[in-house]
Amino acid sequence: MRKSRRNYTLYAVMMVVFCSLIYFAVSSGERFSHLQKQPPSADTSPFDIFLNIMAGNMSHPLAMLLFQMIIILVFVRIFSRIFKYIGQPGVIGEIVAGIVLGPSLLGYFWPGISDVLFPARSLPNLELVSQIGLVLFMFVIGMELDFGILKNKINETLVISHAGIVVPFFLGTISSFWVYEEYAAGQTDFLPFALFLGISMSITAFPVLARIVQERNKTHTPVGILSLASAANDDVTAWCLLAVVIAIAKAGTFVSALYTIGLTAAYILFMFLVARPFLKKIGTLYANKEVINKSFVGFIFLVLIISSVTTEVIGIHALFGAFMAGVVMPVNFGFRKVMMEKVEDIATVLFLPLFFAYTGLNTQIGLINSPALWGICLMFILVSITGKLGGCALAARAVGESWKDSLIIGTLMNTRGLMELVALNIGREMGVLPPEIFAILVLMALSTSFMTTPLLILIEKLYRKKPELNKYKRLVLCFGRPDSGRLLLNVARVLFGKQLKQMKVVAAHYTLGTDLAPVKAMQYARESFEPIVKEANKLHLKIDKRYKVTDKLNQEIVKLGNEAATDLLLLGAGPRFMSGESHTENKAGFNIPLISSLFNLLRNTPMHLPGVLLRRKIENIMSRVECPVAVFENRDFRRASRYFFIISCEADLFMLGYLGTIFSNGVSKVKIYIHAAAESEKILEEKIEAAAAEYAGQVETAHLMTPDIRFYPQKDILFMSYDACKELAADSRLYELLPSFLAIRPQVTGNVKQD
Repeated sequence: MRKSRRNYTLYAVMMVVFCSLIYFAVSSGERFSHLQKQPPSADTSPFDIFLNIMAGNMSHPLAMLLFQMIIILVFVRIFSRIFKYIGQPGVIGEIVAGIVLGPSLLGYFWPGISDVLFPARSLPNLELVSQIGLVLFMFVIGMELDFGILKNKINETLVISHAGIVVPFFLGTISSFWVYEEYAAGQTDFLPFALFLGISMSITAFPVLARIVQERNKTHTPVGILSLASAANDDVTAWCLLAVVIAIAKAGTFVSALYTIGLTAAYILFMFLVARPFLKKIGTLYANKEVINKSFVGFIFLVLIISSVTTEVIGIHALFGAFMAGVVMPVNFGFRKVMMEKVEDIATVLFLPLFFAYTGLNTQIGLINSPALWGICLMFILVSITGKLGGCALAARAVGESWKDSLIIGTLMNTRGLMELVALNIGREMGVLPPEIFAILVLMALSTSFMTTPLLILIEKLYRKKPELNKYKRLVLCFGRPDSGRLLLNVARVLFGKQLKQMKVVAAHYTLGTDLAPVKAMQYARESFEPIVKEANKLHLKIDKRYKVTDKLNQEIVKLGNEAATDLLLLGAGPRFMSGESHTENKAGFNIPLISSLFNLLRNTPMHLPGVLLRRKIENIMSRVECPVAVFENRDFRRASRYFFIISCEADLFMLGYLGTIFSNGVSKVKIYIHAAAESEKILEEKIEAAAAEYAGQVETAHLMTPDIRFYPQKDILFMSYDACKELAADSRLYELLPSFLAIRPQVTGNVKQD
């Protein structure tokens, strides 16, 4: 205490002395006031001076850029959520948000606000920052490409991907004949214009395609693997072709561009034959987060920048260099995962929205102001669909795929989105694409990407097979944490006994967030199912693994539970899932209704991870599925050695139907607790004893309110109805005494909510 007092005294003396000396020095400097270049006007008040300073700070390029970033990020998040809600990839919403902020909407209806938010002098800064973000993003795209999937499907992917390039490229160049003379002749030569139209029809947006495949749970299906492999091949080929097109566009003629094309070929050979083997050796040394230090990360970024600068100097754009730098990165999964974690979030969350906004600011849909231009827009959309979807679908059919899978592949390959915008912006920057054609091609990219999901749904409906009657019972396990899957399988083994081996077991795990990169999704899927697969192998069971990246957890579980012939939907719940939703009185003393409501909301809302199932979510699922639903709450459960039931009313007697399967697993004794009103206890006892007569000596009954009742969490397991669980949760003291338990809601018919 004495030391603290001394320190405070020393601090006070120091501040007084030196502040006095500073004041004396500043006051003495007043004698130099006559030398000031612009002395303050006597008519200007201090507050006016302050306002002028604030206005100057606001107009500073850095402040303007940061303010624009705030606006862009808010709009992008809003539109991304809207489009995800209607079943579209979030990136489509982000692109639309950029167009909304541009002259097509904001600038058209509120030009004054648009001029304030995005003045013309600020656009070069926005462009520069967005280009840096694109370099990082293309680096990530290159790393996301998995050449391993190309090896097994090389023949098919070559035919499909290259058919999806040459056919639309040809149709795009032919389309230029009807457009060039009237809309582009005064701005650019015919050759680069025709080539850019061709390449714009040929590009597939691999990132968007990969996320759609994830969302539709087709990542590990033959059609999903073939689509991803074809898109990867398409990406590499299309970007190499784009490099050639850029070289020709800058040179003016094909002959002049041969020098650039030769240097490009030499650069690609160097990256694959020299850089890639070198980086592969380095990747074996830096395979995990522990050994990857700042010096190594700096080296990788140096490789990225050198590659980007090289292609920019050659004349084929820095983005191609960034893409190639990502492609030649070591294939070691741990290495790529760490590097993508360091780059991807900042590239996709911060920089890409700036690119979308900049694209939107250069997209003037209002320029499409005549029937002729709208006719050209429709023609481009039809040509792009015919060339890409039709070309890929027919090629897939030619290599032996079914019509259904061929149409799915064609639809997925027809997705353009972000990658199309990148190519279009390059064409616009080079002056090859006039503003009207640029706007039309942006609409074409949006249209083809938007139709992907509805077309996939339509194809699935057209080729939907009639459900086959399954002679086996079907058990569905939905779990969050990896170890929960193993526990749920053990609980199912206890509940169903030997019958489990005759059941079809479906294990489902969902990752929240559709922006997840394919590489990360594959890792999460592998890690999530590893414990349950090991346990299934011990039990000699085969399980059907279901993994999906989604933003709609409840809807996916409901969909899974409503599939035909589901006998039980088994869910892993969050800790104390019942008590976490209890409501308490407002004890804060607020009398204002609004403040009181907000306080109660914050007080009563449990803070859990988004994917954790609590009472409200569980009951929402129960209200929308007909099959029996069981909820397992783990309270440090290890292995069952004692088995308990709780019966509260006659409606709970369905639980006794599980006694036979439990005893079939070698269980010798089950204890049934009766928790009911005094008038119904005797009736329940009689019915329980009658039902358990066939298990002589194996069933014991008791009253739950016995004073000396004691459970052991690690080795006891309790079975009860969901209604009984809700009743017990009302008594917090009794609820806390319970061991790990399974709460079962029986099957219902004709009383479920429809989506």
